[in-house]
Amino acid sequence: MPLSPPLVIILITTILAAAYSQDAIASPSSISSYAHCNRTFSCGTIRNITYPFTGGDRPSHCGLPEFTLTCRDNTLTEFTSNSVAYRVLQLDQTQNTMNLSRSELYNNSCPSQFHNSTLNSTLFDDEGMENEVLNLLYGCNTSVMPLKPYNLFSCNSSGANFSNAFYLIGPVPNDPILRIIYCNVSIYVPILRASGERLARLDISLEEALMQGFSVNYSDPYESNCSECNRFGGECGFDSGLGQPVCICGDRPCPFASTPPRNDSVPSQGSKKGLDDKWKYVIGVSLGIPSIITSSIIIFCYLKRQCSTGESMQESNRKVETFLLNHGSLAPKRYNYSEIKQITKSFSDKLGQGGYGSVYKGVLPKGRLVAVKVLNEVKGSGEDFMNEVGSISRTSHVNIVNLLGFCYERNRRALIYEFMPNKSLEKLMYKSGSPNSEGHLEWKTLYQIAVGVAQGLEYLHGGCNTRIIHFDIKPQNILLDEDFCPKISDFGLAKLCGKKQSILSTIGTRGTIGYIAPEVFCRNFGGMSYKSDIYSYGMMILEMAGAKKIVEVGSTKSSENHFTDQVYELIVVRETMKFDEFMSSEDKETAKKMFLVGFWCIQTTPSNRPSMTKVIEMLKGSLESIEVPPKPFLFSPRMPTLDFSSSLSTYLDGES
Repeated sequence: MPLSPPLVIILITTILAAAYSQDAIASPSSISSYAHCNRTFSCGTIRNITYPFTGGDRPSHCGLPEFTLTCRDNTLTEFTSNSVAYRVLQLDQTQNTMNLSRSELYNNSCPSQFHNSTLNSTLFDDEGMENEVLNLLYGCNTSVMPLKPYNLFSCNSSGANFSNAFYLIGPVPNDPILRIIYCNVSIYVPILRASGERLARLDISLEEALMQGFSVNYSDPYESNCSECNRFGGECGFDSGLGQPVCICGDRPCPFASTPPRNDSVPSQGSKKGLDDKWKYVIGVSLGIPSIITSSIIIFCYLKRQCSTGESMQESNRKVETFLLNHGSLAPKRYNYSEIKQITKSFSDKLGQGGYGSVYKGVLPKGRLVAVKVLNEVKGSGEDFMNEVGSISRTSHVNIVNLLGFCYERNRRALIYEFMPNKSLEKLMYKSGSPNSEGHLEWKTLYQIAVGVAQGLEYLHGGCNTRIIHFDIKPQNILLDEDFCPKISDFGLAKLCGKKQSILSTIGTRGTIGYIAPEVFCRNFGGMSYKSDIYSYGMMILEMAGAKKIVEVGSTKSSENHFTDQVYELIVVRETMKFDEFMSSEDKETAKKMFLVGFWCIQTTPSNRPSMTKVIEMLKGSLESIEVPPKPFLFSPRMPTLDFSSSLSTYLDGES
């Protein structure tokens, strides 16, 4: 039976590839001697290092040029990438990991050249590593920055005198809140996440954090060639002249990897016979081995998929069973996915959709209306999902949404909440305050919602056995029942902590832009705590009072200043705020009260923000009893736009 054209092409390609690879190995070498590749590199605490590394007693042909190590004073191992030198603190060839520290920043925060720490992304990555970005900014205008003294340091390098230098832990966000900063130059350096946490708590100095370095994975692009070489008892090497790997036996290429050199001379009968035998070998191997490998891969993938499916089911069941055991009677009911489809009538009535997934209207078997939040299918561990289930399960409050059940089957996850007929606060907020708007909320209702949300947060921060910090308070996450009673929802970003734990050690920005407290994305403003929720609440209550609409209607330069800056000028400084002509004096007082409380809540320094108990007291008290809040000084003087170095700007663009 004739072979099909695709099969012929595959066979020819395979044979030619095998022949080419043999010829490539046999190409003329630029190396006169291949000796000494059985030696290892040892220097200080870095011991017995082999391929792909070279250096010391290992000649350059014994590894890749990108992995050249240098030994200094018989104690210090250095490594260079992209013209930046690093100290090698640890090197684990069993895990293919390295712990590196910038050489010129070792016990020194002032480099001679301002380069970012970037490694060859083809050979190095930090996937799975616990690293954090540390930004070093030099020559900055700090007159309006609420920086702690320990964030500042001096730098004298190569004639440059940067007396105002400071550091920021974590990626610098592209946020209007930082537009008042002006710096001459800046660089970013990776550090260990644990070092970043300790630096934020002042347990270690900036120099110590830099000395502890960061971790990376390294990979050999010729790993498969090397494995084949080792299988035949050879030593792996690399011919830089040819730009290809070589397999070394003693002081020469291994015999199995050799073919007659290519030239224009006519081969003898003996060499012709050897060449014919070699082609027979190549063809036989090219036809046989790929077939065996392909069949093995297909069988392996099938078995692995079956095994992975079973393990995934077992893992999800284990997590759920552990959760149910820990929560006992407080645990919500667990549903399987087929029951979720029945409850939602095969997802026929969609209420909304977001980045997390979709929300559907459903009916429980006993007739109760519910909202079913079906998350997008993900391959994660499910920790955020079980975190949300666990957080809400610990609560019981009129202003916290009631979780009735959940579904967790591998990558299928859903949450069943009580149904909120008036949807979210966001849907109605921008129609508020004007009797000429259909579906508007009266100021009295807005005020009651503000108080209700404050009471819900007060309960989360102090009324539970375990303090819960929400980290994502915003209008979209405030649901309204038939009586417009507010319910705090969406606990996917929530963190649990002890009541006596004032500061969270977690590093990692969480929340929604516009509602994130400064200390959440920049540890220099203070530690993350329940006060971060209070900032988000303050931004929300300012929106509820109409701050953004005021700026949109009354300002022609809203792009130049943050909207809170302009509203503060109108409400607090000039007292020239013009309210709707239809508003009663009582409504105007309510609006002013909400503005003042909002400005207290968004104070830049967390310690200056009131507790939710104090917020409730101010909202329920008289307008005259509320002290005038200071202006959040991040938004005060108009300063030049944030001007980072081009290298950092490129980095920030990549982060967005």
